[in-house]
Amino acid sequence: MGKHEIEFVKLNPTQNMTLLVTTKHSPEDQPRIAARMMAYDHVHGEQVGFIEEPLNGEAAAKLQMAGGEFCGNACMALAAYLAAERGLRHEDATDIVLEASGSDRFVVCQVRRSHEAYVCRVDMPIPRQIEQRAVRYEGEELLLAIVRYRDFLHVVLEVDQVDKSVRRKAKQLARLLGVALGTSLIGILLFKPDSHELAPLIYVPSLDSMVWERGCGSGTASLGAYLAWKNKGAVAVPVKQPGGTIQVTADCERDKVTRLLIEGTVGIVAQGKAYIEA
Repeated sequence: MGKHEIEFVKLNPTQNMTLLVTTKHSPEDQPRIAARMMAYDHVHGEQVGFIEEPLNGEAAAKLQMAGGEFCGNACMALAAYLAAERGLRHEDATDIVLEASGSDRFVVCQVRRSHEAYVCRVDMPIPRQIEQRAVRYEGEELLLAIVRYRDFLHVVLEVDQVDKSVRRKAKQLARLLGVALGTSLIGILLFKPDSHELAPLIYVPSLDSMVWERGCGSGTASLGAYLAWKNKGAVAVPVKQPGGTIQVTADCERDKVTRLLIEGTVGIVAQGKAYIEA
């Protein structure tokens, strides 16, 4: 059997290691390619996106995630990669417009180069609905904040600490919701409100991929949306995650989030060719 040659670039948005495939592949092949590339004994990363031609000429590119989900960090990664390809210089800035899976509108990214890194600010999709529900789970009452989008959802769970028991419950809850709801992505966001610390668990059912991410842009945005909704007003919060800090800014008027931005730093780690059995 031969091997497929895959060209890729590996980026580091807040240690949420992202692989972007620059060669063209059919939608049927993308999940298999992604699963192989994410493996520890291959290129190794937490998520894979495919760079495609946009449908609308106003966008610079389309980001198609392997699971069809929306990913804020991968949008930042693609924007940084395109800015680098354009030769963006130190302290210069540019706006990059993207199409992205999981979003029905353009994703606008502002990119500024700072030495060898790229500081990216992304206009994030507005949640369709935010609600809080009390549920009994394993004999314990949990207060869940559910942040819904078109075809994925995040669940914010405020906790005092992130221990083994809480992590186990988060994994079980993610799988349960994945089976029950049939969405492209489930995020369980464990949030310590006293220290603004976030432990994001991301589950993509179609890839059977469950990862404790070191930095989650979309999860940070959902957390900001929830906090603005809860506080009935604007918030600007630096959210600490294992891989670093992502800043979120959100506005809320009459229980409706009207503006949602995240900002983080992206580094370009590697670029080359990967080989996958045909």
